[in-house]
Amino acid sequence: MTTAQQQPEAAVRSALRSTTPELQHRVEQFVYAEAELLDNHRYQDWLTLFTEDAHYWIPTRMTRTIRERDRELSVRGQGAHVNDDYSRLRGRVRRVTSGIQWSEEPPSRTRRLLTNIRVNELDNGELQVQTNFWVYRSRLERHQDWFVGERTDLLRPAGEGFPYPYRIADRTIVLEQTTVLAPSISIFL
Repeated sequence: MTTAQQQPEAAVRSALRSTTPELQHRVEQFVYAEAELLDNHRYQDWLTLFTEDAHYWIPTRMTRTIRERDRELSVRGQGAHVNDDYSRLRGRVRRVTSGIQWSEEPPSRTRRLLTNIRVNELDNGELQVQTNFWVYRSRLERHQDWFVGERTDLLRPAGEGFPYPYRIADRTIVLEQTTVLAPSISIFL
């Protein structure tokens, strides 16, 4: 086998993540449980999944040429749809559950479809989890939106007595759309 043939095979092998079936299953069940909390409007319970130092970020996206593709997303601190620390995330939950946030009164109906969950174990015991998603939202009688993209989470093992195995320390949500056609991003992705 030539060196040219070995390089693509090595690239494929490095793209394949190696994790135990038990860990993969545990992470998938956590991801699905979180989606259920959101779809059932259990926002206070959902908020407990985040660490006190959590960051929740949805960068803006720009269409770029192939040569500039590495600059397609805004950097942290510049141009974001959402750029929340835990305190701001808690404030968003408080607003959406108060009944006075006009963009969510009456509340949206949502359904999350999650796929291609990839788990990468980090040396410090944390997990980097990438998930593809499709979130459907309907509101009022005829309003419908959907959000498609990839989410990257940093999960930390939860302590004893916590009902879930992990807590979310960081979330980056990359939407496929460069122009969001929904009137607002008032739901949690």
